[in-house]
Amino acid sequence: MGIDRPDPIVPIVKNIQAPLETALIDEFLRTSGYDPATVSSLPPAQRERLMKQASAYASGKLAEVEARAHFVHDIHGDAADAGTARHK
Repeated sequence: MGIDRPDPIVPIVKNIQAPLETALIDEFLRTSGYDPATVSSLPPAQRERLMKQASAYASGKLAEVEARAHFVHDIHGDAADAGTARHK
């Protein structure tokens, strides 16, 4: 037997937001008075509660970034489409 490995034909999708998510979690921890490097030494219940809060914070910020990106794309996409139509 051995370790189950993913199907080599299926490409592995990299989470391109992972570094930003990690940075946002670290930011939440620091602004809450914790050192991200020592959170693992907290009592389990406190650590779990804190990490849930940090995760919710990061999720909200990521959603905000994504919404802004879509908004900018919509604005520039409409402007680009209008410019293309004028030059035809």
